[in-house]
Amino acid sequence: MSTKLFVGSLPWSTNDAELKTAFEPYGKVVSAKVITDRQTKKSRGFGFVEMEEKAEADKAIEGMNGKNFKGRNLIVNEAKPREE
Repeated sequence: MSTKLFVGSLPWSTNDAELKTAFEPYGKVVSAKVITDRQTKKSRGFGFVEMEEKAEADKAIEGMNGKNFKGRNLIVNEAKPREE
């Protein structure tokens, strides 16, 4: 079963492909999405990465949380369900 990760403190210039590439060393990335503002279409500074296996997601959290990515220290943890 796949595991979704929250990735915060992303540089504004980061796109989906760069986010996916950054997490691929830790395992199979099912999807990677930088969240953008609906009106301006600019990055909101966070995104989500879905890893195929829980063990891979755990490795990605360990390896990427606090890591410098394009000048910013990332915040990476398991995504929590969206509140209604």
